[in-house]
Amino acid sequence: MSPSESPSASPSRWPDYRAVWRWHFYAGVFCIPFVVVLAISGAIYLFKAELEGWSERPYDTLEPTADAALPSAHVSAALAAFPGSTFEGYELSAGPGCAARVVLRSEAGSRRAYVDPKSLAILGSVSERDRFMKQIFRLHGELLMGNRGSNLVELAACWTIVMVLTGLVLWWPRQGRGLAGVAWPRLHGGRRLFWRDMHAVTGVWISLVTLALLFSGLPWAKFWGDSFKAARRWTGTAVARQEWSNDGERSEAAGAAGAARGGEHAGHGGHGGHGGHGGHGGHGGGGRRGAVELTAADLAAIDVVAAAVTPLKLDAPVVLAPARGGQGRWTAKSTTANRPRRVDLVVDGASGEIVRRDDFATKHPIDKVVAVGIAFHEGRLFGWPNQLLLLLTAAGLVLVCVSAVWLWLRRRDPGRLGAPPPGIPPQRSVPLIATVLGLGVLLPLFGLSLLAVLLLERFVLRRVAPLKTFLGLA
Repeated sequence: MSPSESPSASPSRWPDYRAVWRWHFYAGVFCIPFVVVLAISGAIYLFKAELEGWSERPYDTLEPTADAALPSAHVSAALAAFPGSTFEGYELSAGPGCAARVVLRSEAGSRRAYVDPKSLAILGSVSERDRFMKQIFRLHGELLMGNRGSNLVELAACWTIVMVLTGLVLWWPRQGRGLAGVAWPRLHGGRRLFWRDMHAVTGVWISLVTLALLFSGLPWAKFWGDSFKAARRWTGTAVARQEWSNDGERSEAAGAAGAARGGEHAGHGGHGGHGGHGGHGGHGGGGRRGAVELTAADLAAIDVVAAAVTPLKLDAPVVLAPARGGQGRWTAKSTTANRPRRVDLVVDGASGEIVRRDDFATKHPIDKVVAVGIAFHEGRLFGWPNQLLLLLTAAGLVLVCVSAVWLWLRRRDPGRLGAPPPGIPPQRSVPLIATVLGLGVLLPLFGLSLLAVLLLERFVLRRVAPLKTFLGLA
């Protein structure tokens, strides 16, 4: 949490060491609980595809058959098994021996049914909202609290950015000290020096990846995401349909059909709901929003569309659903977590003709950057090395937090929070203030929280003597 040395303040030195130290300390006090939760949940979510494949293995180890029923029969069997439900999406089979996936919607929300491709027996079903990785995603993106939780996670992410940047300033080699304790730990200086170096060295090594994770996650956040959308409207860079959603209250309602139709589908990617990671929030009370009543002609069209799309070998999972506006058209959407490889198709349900194709090449440059960032954030941009890099970063974040708490408990005086003493007056650190103001503009929620903290300190905390002493504001 704090370095072992604290050089005296000097009006000529920028940034003032003790001022930066205090920023780092208070950011850490707020962020550490969130960082631990997000690091662990994010590490689990890195293996979403693998864990879901393992949990669904009973449905994907069926006896391969050459005379599987048509997709329309799969959908009919699912609708018959769940009376009162309506069709939301059909996922193309991933291969021989795999059950058909049909997503239905009812008043209770979306449900995924697993259908035997030959006998049409219902092998099982699960509420989309109750899927394990959906819960992990909601924990990671919103602390299971909807949009309010998303704002809280965003606030923690903003202050974590401050914590990382100030940490780099604190541990930057100075006064010819060398790289020991910065690039590698010193293992023979006692327990306190060991934990200090583990905190500093680990933080330095994971800092760039951590910042990339934090910034790439901002488009999903409610407050920052809304500001981002507004900025795109003002600058004329907005697109008709945005592939990710930062609204936890709507994402669950989007469901599989929302993904296939190319609407604002839940966040992280293909996961039908921070966001195809599952879904950001509740089912939104939308009843059967996104679901449709199928006619016999619609059912026949599913077979035509599936036959036209399957040979294209789009990256799985590929979801089919009736297009918005009807007119006998369907959409086929690759919802792979590697977003640069996603493809959206509009298909004529009668002829199977590909009416429109949208892929990475057709996206706006801003959407390309976001897509690459999201794929990296989910560990899917460049395969298992991406997963390993982020897994090591998540472990490093937990180590940094544990070592910070250990150092804090060792150095603080009884009855005090243990904040470093103030340095030179704020007006002497103009560049530091300019940097903080820049972050406040880039991260609006951070700026608002900073203003609230400064007002609270000025008009409340400094006026209550016990709090003033405990917080080190004297």
